[in-house]
Amino acid sequence: MSKTRFKLISAVHLLLIKEGKILLARRFQTGYEDGNYSLIAGHLDGNETARAAMCREAREEAAIKIEPAALQLAHVIHRHAEDERIDFFFVATRWQGEPTITEPDKCDDLSWWELSQLPPNVVPYVRAAIESVAAGSIYSEFGWY
Repeated sequence: MSKTRFKLISAVHLLLIKEGKILLARRFQTGYEDGNYSLIAGHLDGNETARAAMCREAREEAAIKIEPAALQLAHVIHRHAEDERIDFFFVATRWQGEPTITEPDKCDDLSWWELSQLPPNVVPYVRAAIESVAAGSIYSEFGWY
């Protein structure tokens, strides 16, 4: 009798920081955390590295080009929601293009915010990750308790 191996859902998130400001996207009509700010992000599609997924999501969601070598892993969250997830947060050291909304059916605002003055309506685990990165922590757990 074979036992089914446990699987985690994996996602990538982009910490795009410029002149002390971070790029945040307000979720719109997605069915999850709508009206709240998050980062450029998405799930791994399979058969791609986390860096490749992050480059793809940056291109799809914000029309910016990032090379995998320009991404540095900044934080990992093992979180518990309806299921278990692993979220990888990358900082881009450089990119090409000016971020613009390319999916207006999923995002209704894409703005730069002072790192020290984030809006109150940031998705809770995303806020925790941003704060953890600022504190120099590379790993955290969210939603377990």
